[in-house]
Amino acid sequence: MAVKLVTDSTAYIDNETQQQLDITVIPLSVNFQDESFKETEVSYEYFYNKLADSAAIPTSSQPSPGDFYSAFNRILAQGNAILGIFISADMSGTCLNALSARERILQENPAAQIEILDSRTNSQALGLPVIAAAKAAREGKTLADVAELARQMIKRMHFYFVPATLEYLKKGGRIGGAAALIGSVLNIKPILYVNQGTVAVWEKVRGFRSATERLLRLIEQESQARGITEIVVHHINVPERASELAHNLSQRYGLAVPVVPIGPVIGLHVGPGAIGFVFCTERAE
Repeated sequence: MAVKLVTDSTAYIDNETQQQLDITVIPLSVNFQDESFKETEVSYEYFYNKLADSAAIPTSSQPSPGDFYSAFNRILAQGNAILGIFISADMSGTCLNALSARERILQENPAAQIEILDSRTNSQALGLPVIAAAKAAREGKTLADVAELARQMIKRMHFYFVPATLEYLKKGGRIGGAAALIGSVLNIKPILYVNQGTVAVWEKVRGFRSATERLLRLIEQESQARGITEIVVHHINVPERASELAHNLSQRYGLAVPVVPIGPVIGLHVGPGAIGFVFCTERAE
């Protein structure tokens, strides 16, 4: 019995990797006032152009339990076990709906093997454990072994990012209008990070360049303290800046550092121009 990985679209795993490792991706959706679509159905360029022209910030919505039920049953019918790893339950109802589908299937088929994990994060901090688990599954590891590998890797994932503007955080209700105005006037950039499943402010720095340099120092500190095995640079509509950072990090740490654009569901809360870093340490503590 082979183990197959299922995740959601906020992992931002490219299509080639999905196909090579047979990873099933269940998409979340974006809802503007005049249009709704799954985030995998449109180009990022289309979405961010529409976002820039929209007076109101769009909303996102998770896949339904029925979406997971259909996907899980298709995989089970092929004689496989399932490991599902999804966006933090504190950020989306995606994981809860996957669990709901699992319970329904187990009532109908108690022998079905389905394990669901909450990644407590998103983007490639979610994607890297999914990819690692899929590679282990391809090597013939059991469901229990693959799930444990993913659990341990999730503990070692870190995601920090800097928005270029506070406007989208204000639109989405993440910060008040007064705080956004003061931050813009003083050129204050919050360094945000995913902490215990939610987004929190790590530090506030004056200027985007200073914030980026602070993140580079953080990575250096983590490398010295716990070692770093993987780094990914995320960005929203600033590929040149992201590529430059990735090149510098690759040279410094001797790692391949991919550049991965952030898609609509995560991007609608942060806005164009943002830069982020996902990295995995050798040790959790």
